[in-house]
Amino acid sequence: MLDRIDSVMRRCAAVLAILGGLALIAVMLSTVASVTGRALIPLGLSPIRGDFELVELGTGFAVFAFLPWVQINRQHASVEILTMHLSARNNRLIDLVADILMAMIAVLLAWKHWQGTLDKLAYGETTFIIQYPVWWAYASGLVGAIGFVIISLWCVFLSLRALLSGRDQAHGEVVH
Repeated sequence: MLDRIDSVMRRCAAVLAILGGLALIAVMLSTVASVTGRALIPLGLSPIRGDFELVELGTGFAVFAFLPWVQINRQHASVEILTMHLSARNNRLIDLVADILMAMIAVLLAWKHWQGTLDKLAYGETTFIIQYPVWWAYASGLVGAIGFVIISLWCVFLSLRALLSGRDQAHGEVVH
């Protein structure tokens, strides 16, 4: 049962990361098209209207979409020079504390992002050039932020299970 849940969590994190990657590819292609359009104005082409607004939207979504993938694969920056001399149990305890702290950060980010989204929705603010509602960008990032919370809580569970079971197995890989 837990293996199935872990598999679903990993697939969800992967899907979000892939969507983030596709958003970055779209940002890249639109930037190339816009710069090319600027360079070829004499030939009748033009830049993409509001290209920087689209870059902000896509990049904001991508950043939040990558967080669940990074968390479930334990790829956040870490310094192991001190922990490599500790026992496996102490390392599992450190992993649990780190995952709890990351989950708290994820909840805080999602909560503040949610408040920001509601704020932008209430004010009805739009972007300067394209005039799309700013809350759309916030809402797109919120998808990744919520995924980050869910994955972070799952990682806390996995670390707690590893600590209690005494096995050096957490997050689908051997640790320390």
